[in-house]
Amino acid sequence: MKPREVSVEEAQRIAVRAQLLDGSAIDVLSTVQRLGFLQLDPISTVAPPQHLVLWSRLGHHDSGELDRLLWEERKLVEWNAFLWPAEDLPLLRARMHRKDRPLDRRLDEYLREHASFRRYVLRELDRRGPLLSREIEDHASMRREDHRWWGSRKMGLMLQILNARGQVAVVGRRGKQRVWDLAERWDPETEKVSWREAQRVFAEKQFRSLGVRLERGRLLAHPEAEDTPAGKRVTFLSPFDRLVHDRNRAEALWDFYYRLEMYVPKAKREYGYYVLPILRGDRVIGRIEPLHDRKTGELRVLGTWWEQGVRPVSLQAPLRNLARFLGARLTVPGTVK
Repeated sequence: MKPREVSVEEAQRIAVRAQLLDGSAIDVLSTVQRLGFLQLDPISTVAPPQHLVLWSRLGHHDSGELDRLLWEERKLVEWNAFLWPAEDLPLLRARMHRKDRPLDRRLDEYLREHASFRRYVLRELDRRGPLLSREIEDHASMRREDHRWWGSRKMGLMLQILNARGQVAVVGRRGKQRVWDLAERWDPETEKVSWREAQRVFAEKQFRSLGVRLERGRLLAHPEAEDTPAGKRVTFLSPFDRLVHDRNRAEALWDFYYRLEMYVPKAKREYGYYVLPILRGDRVIGRIEPLHDRKTGELRVLGTWWEQGVRPVSLQAPLRNLARFLGARLTVPGTVK
């Protein structure tokens, strides 16, 4: 079956339902499997994005379930700053070993140029792992120098490259720090899949997860996408949520121009530092800037902005639910109904 062209109204319903934002999400595992992955990011003004994406669909739930699925049950895996269903490991391994990008050549060149450093890190993990990056001593060949991304040591860079190439794996976390070990000791054996086949499967999974794609100005729906009413559920979306991650598609679907302004000087921001889209049913109706103050244990609202022509709705229910999920006390100004 071929994708079918749909109207904006149909596309809105399909996109929301495909992303389980209609209230149909059941649990953490099936939600991640349906979405395909969760993106990780260190910025957690409200909550880490992987938790906020799940909250948008599940509401209040046990946030510890994600760690159990990752580190105890191993039904999810962490790779390349994303969380993936474990059944996708064959596809991920094909991606780890791809050779079709300039980046792949640079990664392999780095490993060849620093072969003794690579062997040292792998030996240390084999002998002493699992380990934090800081628990592996500097290698004699590497000179310390400041860098904005990986600091003065090259250990984090080497571990990330070895992870990208499937030689080491993230096997746990201590606080926010990743714990590393040999991939062969952590990951199970899987079938081998070619990169071409993995690309095809990834593309199909992504299309099914999104429900609708924007192609040359046309909105095309997945052949098996459901087009039924999405209800009137109100929730907030992470900046990394796949419903709005493709900013051009979000504009085509809702005429919603959305950009993060955290790197914009405060005086030049149109909205705020970390603003979340407000979703009601199948419509993006506004923006809200919540702040989780961990020192005071409060969830505060710094501002709300409604889209043109939208009648404001009460945000008390989703805010209370979010506060409960965060274990915070809700402090809401009078401007938020």
